[in-house]
Amino acid sequence: MIDDHRTPQAFVLPDADEPVKTRRRPTQPEIVFEADPEHTDLVTLPNTATAPRRRFRWLGILISALLALFSMWASLSLVELVEAFFARNALLGWTAFGIAVLAGLAALAIITREIIGLWRLNTIEHLQEQAARAINLDERTSAELVCSSLETIYAERADVKWGLQQFKSHASDILDPRDRVRLAERLLLSPLDEAAHKLIAKRARRVTLLTTVTPAAALDILIVAAQNLGLLRDIATLYGGRPSTLATLKLARMVATHLAVTGGLALSDNLIQHVVGKGLLGKLSARFGEGAVNGILTSRIGLAACDVCRPVPKDAATRETLTSLLKEVMTFGERKEAVDGKD
Repeated sequence: MIDDHRTPQAFVLPDADEPVKTRRRPTQPEIVFEADPEHTDLVTLPNTATAPRRRFRWLGILISALLALFSMWASLSLVELVEAFFARNALLGWTAFGIAVLAGLAALAIITREIIGLWRLNTIEHLQEQAARAINLDERTSAELVCSSLETIYAERADVKWGLQQFKSHASDILDPRDRVRLAERLLLSPLDEAAHKLIAKRARRVTLLTTVTPAAALDILIVAAQNLGLLRDIATLYGGRPSTLATLKLARMVATHLAVTGGLALSDNLIQHVVGKGLLGKLSARFGEGAVNGILTSRIGLAACDVCRPVPKDAATRETLTSLLKEVMTFGERKEAVDGKD
């Protein structure tokens, strides 16, 4: 048998009048729930929506009716003209008919191009919404739609061919939806961002020089308007749009709305005071200062166009600012990263 006896011990009993001290249970540490850290990678969509129309627009009905009447009158006149040529000579009639058919085909091609341009602009706007959902909410369906659409848009583009091949090589990788969209943005859109930067700087310098040497103020307005519309078309084409006349006008309205909402024009005013009033431009001549003002506004319009035309919106941390662009525009140099390629 095992000896399991305990050794004798002495116990001191408390007196009857003395309260018994009870052992307190250790208190549980207080649990403090920390707030979730703010997600700094959230992206916001460019605000290009206009105010809702609440009134019945009689002017639109009037313009539509007049256009319909003009189209009917033009068609009737064309038919009568061809019939008159046939009545005079069959050869002249067939010649007039062939010219009319050629004009109809040209008009159909123009209408088709306008429809495709508007459709492509709406597609990019829809892609921005889906990309924002994929990045902010980590939504798989939106990420797949964005990635497949980007592959379709840039399938025939030689400038992003290498990036597209690299992106397709990661198709079987296990990635979060947010990371997959970010990968597509880095491989496909980063080269386009650099090209857009060069386009904006080039147009801004051209506007600055042309408005400096132009003697008439009315000619300045025409030059600035033409250069800005050309810049909008170039940026839209760069990011995958097919800007026609109506699509360019719609894009200009969207850019103007975006500038009005974000306060871009007020920001340009502050920069104008800093550059023209205190810098070297204000000491050279007033005319060169006016050209610098136009160049600054062109730069701001170009940056807003990039926000509107880019299929995947940038977050606030990586978005290019007007201040960084002005250093290149006003010094007529090139960005160091674009020349050296080291940073």
